[in-house]
Amino acid sequence: MELGRRSLLATGAAAAAATSLPRPLRAQAANTIRIGVLNDQSGLYRDITGPTAVACTRQAVQDFGPRGMQVEILVADHQNRPDVGVAVARQWFDREGVDMIVDVPNSAVALAVSGVAREKNKVCLNTSAATADLTGPQCSPNTVHWTFDTWMLAQSTGGAMVKAGGDTWFFITADYAFGHALERDTTNFVKANGGRVLGSVRTPFPGTTDFSSFLLQAQASRAKVIGLANAGGDTINTIKQAAESA
Repeated sequence: MELGRRSLLATGAAAAAATSLPRPLRAQAANTIRIGVLNDQSGLYRDITGPTAVACTRQAVQDFGPRGMQVEILVADHQNRPDVGVAVARQWFDREGVDMIVDVPNSAVALAVSGVAREKNKVCLNTSAATADLTGPQCSPNTVHWTFDTWMLAQSTGGAMVKAGGDTWFFITADYAFGHALERDTTNFVKANGGRVLGSVRTPFPGTTDFSSFLLQAQASRAKVIGLANAGGDTINTIKQAAESA
């Protein structure tokens, strides 16, 4: 028995959202689905998502191998800008017949694209953005948060570090949705386990490459733990510069 277009989407993402997808405006065969990989192809998250995520999506489609189905993959760079991500999502849903958007690193972009998916009653399968707000205050029946989130990262790291003796913290935080959520959630777990947060500094995002002044502020706080509420290239640069100044 051949899988129908809607049945395949329900299997691959969220059944409740996928089974009620409206017919796309563009001419599209009934046995064809379109998946849009929306991620960072040129910035600080390129190395952890980017082309690799596209290759993994194609491999997943090949491995699943639905009989009688055609699966088309579209790719776009959101440039770590929510307005760009929203514009791409709207074009894909309204004009290109895209049924599902996947990946979406950058929490600010992911929150915005999740809103568009809900408005259009399409599917957003998030595998890269970490803000727990996707399944908290901004939970949507059209978005599946598939992998990690800031609540999980905060509980596993924040609580364990305090119990191991790291009971004073200073945060170096990327100034956007992900950094804010990770600092907030980790602070909650640190305090719940008897620790204290001595301070924090927010780094402009994207575009910060020199973290030396922020590291000096962290060092001056005399905190036992410097919490890096950032990711990708920002985390790499922060650690490298911390090692160079040690």
